[in-house]
Amino acid sequence: MILTLRLRNCPCGLLMPLLLVFALWGCPMEKSFIFFPSPNLERSPADAGLAFEDLFFTAADGVRLNGWFIPHPGAAATVVWFHGNAGNIAHRVENIGLLHRQVGVHIFIFDYRGYGRSHGEVSEQGTYRDGEGALEYLRSRKDVDPKKIVFFGRSLGAAVAAEMAIRRGCMALILETPFASIREMARVAFPFFPVGPFLKTRYAVLDKIKEVRAPLLVVHGDRDEIVPLAQARKVFAAAPEPKEFYTIRGARHNDTHIVGGEGYFAALRDFIRRAETRTNSGE
Repeated sequence: MILTLRLRNCPCGLLMPLLLVFALWGCPMEKSFIFFPSPNLERSPADAGLAFEDLFFTAADGVRLNGWFIPHPGAAATVVWFHGNAGNIAHRVENIGLLHRQVGVHIFIFDYRGYGRSHGEVSEQGTYRDGEGALEYLRSRKDVDPKKIVFFGRSLGAAVAAEMAIRRGCMALILETPFASIREMARVAFPFFPVGPFLKTRYAVLDKIKEVRAPLLVVHGDRDEIVPLAQARKVFAAAPEPKEFYTIRGARHNDTHIVGGEGYFAALRDFIRRAETRTNSGE
């Protein structure tokens, strides 16, 4: 879930003048239209029958963050999950369980600052510092092969994952339901109001992806009601090779793992295995 959910529920006649004022004045209220964190962890991987470590680590600027590490017996690759802009890690438990069982990887998922039990206040630059802290922690673990880390970014998390792929590198990058940028999403929400250029939050995935050198898989539902499929295709077109695009027929923004079913998880599994083969062969 991203920007347009909150905007579509607001009366445009009142919202647009306010949003323009907030943007022009650099008001922190802008964040309330983009980030929707939840403080309570109502579930854990244990509810999906998974053994896990509940852990804390620090972001690049020292902010204390919370995350879960879910090991998989015999797994070579580790997936780092950069979640979207709403809720917290507890809202991904079902998805984590399916990914763990059907793809067979270690999973590390964490909350950005201001989400769940992570401290601090969320911002675009803050999420990047959180990502750097998460990767620094993960690569310090003896049970994780630093050469076999896959970044999985969903929705807003796609922007964070792409930025981390540029800064830190990864074995492979998976972007699910990515948008081109926050400005592009503002244009989708309000095609007749030029609010995008005034927003300070960018999350410019389209620009970032041009600098990524890891193998890329873009996944998107063809009925996504939040992020137009066309935006994901723009991101894909701008990315260098090697790259793959997987369309989930009938999937909306938040049900890709359900509608996609076995075919979806097979696509993830096969992509990661091909990336492992490239890494093992030294490509």
